[in-house]
Amino acid sequence: MTDLREQPEWSRAAESRVTLERLLSVVGSGVLELDTAPAGLAVPVGGVGVLDALDPEIRHGVLLLAVGVDPGSAQALDVLRRAGAAGATGVVFGPDRPGGAAAALRPVAEQAGTAVLFRTAWCPWDQLVGVLRSGLASAGAPPVPGVPGPALGDLDGLADAVAALVGGSVTVEDTESRVLAHSSTEENVDEMRRLTILGRRVPPWRVAAMREAGLFRALWTTDDVLHRRAQGDDPERLVCAVRAGGEVLGSLWAAAIAGRPLAPNAAEALRAAARAAAAHLLHHRTRGGDSRLVEDAARALLEERGSAELLADRMALPAQESCAVLAVGLGDRGPQGVPSEDPARLYGLLGLYCAGFGHRAVVVPAGGRALVLVGGLERDPEAAREQVTKLGGSLAARLTAATGGQVRVGLGEVVPSLAAAAGSRRDAEQALRALQGGADGRSVARVADVADAIGVLQVVEALRDVRLPPGTSVERLAASDAEQGGSLVETLRAYLDHFGDVSAAARSLSLHPNSLRYRLGRITKVSGLDLDSPDARLLAQLQLRLRRRADDEAAPEAGPPARRP
Repeated sequence: MTDLREQPEWSRAAESRVTLERLLSVVGSGVLELDTAPAGLAVPVGGVGVLDALDPEIRHGVLLLAVGVDPGSAQALDVLRRAGAAGATGVVFGPDRPGGAAAALRPVAEQAGTAVLFRTAWCPWDQLVGVLRSGLASAGAPPVPGVPGPALGDLDGLADAVAALVGGSVTVEDTESRVLAHSSTEENVDEMRRLTILGRRVPPWRVAAMREAGLFRALWTTDDVLHRRAQGDDPERLVCAVRAGGEVLGSLWAAAIAGRPLAPNAAEALRAAARAAAAHLLHHRTRGGDSRLVEDAARALLEERGSAELLADRMALPAQESCAVLAVGLGDRGPQGVPSEDPARLYGLLGLYCAGFGHRAVVVPAGGRALVLVGGLERDPEAAREQVTKLGGSLAARLTAATGGQVRVGLGEVVPSLAAAAGSRRDAEQALRALQGGADGRSVARVADVADAIGVLQVVEALRDVRLPPGTSVERLAASDAEQGGSLVETLRAYLDHFGDVSAAARSLSLHPNSLRYRLGRITKVSGLDLDSPDARLLAQLQLRLRRRADDEAAPEAGPPARRP
């Protein structure tokens, strides 16, 4: 475990060019969760500090890591007050939050003028220091003085340093076996290393062979160094995964140079180097990963916590040009609520199709859907609106054909600048919700197209906590289905949704009309529902909607959205 107190401080906040907003957009929501920022997000971050009981001094402008402090304790309140008095930018607490802890911290934070953040569970404290350093450097902070070894993000320097430790040649690779860097040792290299360096990736046939042999499965599931003995002209090799918390970032490979073995302590040296390499690969990911930076900036803007100017800079777009947001429902879900398609593949297809239409767009994963921010639209509002309509229809049709699942697209209104994009996002998500509720059987719509369906959804939302009298018709049908394994509730829903059209309802259920008529007789007998009564039909439809909403909320989640490499 790294001694956090040995981590050097950064320059003071007054010298820093990095704001809290920019740092959060660089490191992403998977590392820190912002709870409150009473002084706003434009405050500068001058460095990272670690709370030390033996050294109570808190430096001005730092992001203070409150290691070992229970957020629900009186100590947490005291730390927050002292941080405010010292001018700290914010205090980061651990992920375990007892009930009401965050709410208790907020008034103290307001008084102190200090932000409150929480570390996510996947990133332990020692890794968080490296992540924040990487984020600060990526965002433009001056380098950390006194840190030995290669500069943060200098992967070639890292490879040379590791090569000197292990006594062999070294490659730094990502999770797709692409070579990010290699050591400068070129004497007597083996043929596999030569091919790998020249092609900037491990040859596909070699990757396939290692996958078949189970090497990657073993590599990504252990912290141990894997060893392969020399085989003929192929020298011995060592490999170790590089991780930041629970996320695999890549791997370090060390190969013996012909004529001499690796150093006796090569395995231990490679394991230690892999721990040190995490900050370098995180820096490479944030500094060199333009798409990740754009995605994080767009996510922050759409959540109304980001900067239009920052996103415009990263997308190379004027901040004052027209834009719109499309909300894309990524197809049907399979058993246990798992998406029927790999979301990462669909995100890639979305970006590809938008580029094919000549649009500058950024795709932001958002759970079971994707938000597509399209910028640089036509200046004429009607022409821009037509562009968005055409793009939405194409995305729905192409993705549906590519995946085999029904893809629906909610269209946000065209807004005059990136700063107003969050409003377009809200429109798009409302339209998508209505589409996913089956509004008119459409696959693409704006709010105005499905206003009635959105209104019903809002009514249902308002009624979710209303206590209905016991023994309603729908309750009796549901009890009968549960007892006898029937499908009377589903039948009634189809019948009412099709406005009493027996033929259409039967087709939707793949039933013969006579079978549906028989079920309707059972429904009236079991539930006592009077299908001729407008009040009874209205209550039944509302209760059926409420049940569907409850079922959707109870369905297993698909998990957090995949981060794209």
